[in-house]
Amino acid sequence: MISDTELDALRLSGEKVRVVRDELESNDVTGIVVAWDDEQVLIRRQNRRVVKLDRRYRYQLFSEPRQSDLSI
Repeated sequence: MISDTELDALRLSGEKVRVVRDELESNDVTGIVVAWDDEQVLIRRQNRRVVKLDRRYRYQLFSEPRQSDLSI
């Protein structure tokens, strides 16, 4: 699970992140971190819609190569 410190750093930097939910790359969510609580993270997508995602998913920078090794 991603820590509060990591989420805060991503929010402050405004960098685009990739949320890997499963093995299919087409199911990834990309956007910027807006807010979070103990269980969920709010991601603002490029079309300005907001998505709530579980904190147990893999969060990585969009600029980095995709890592599909899931350990949920």
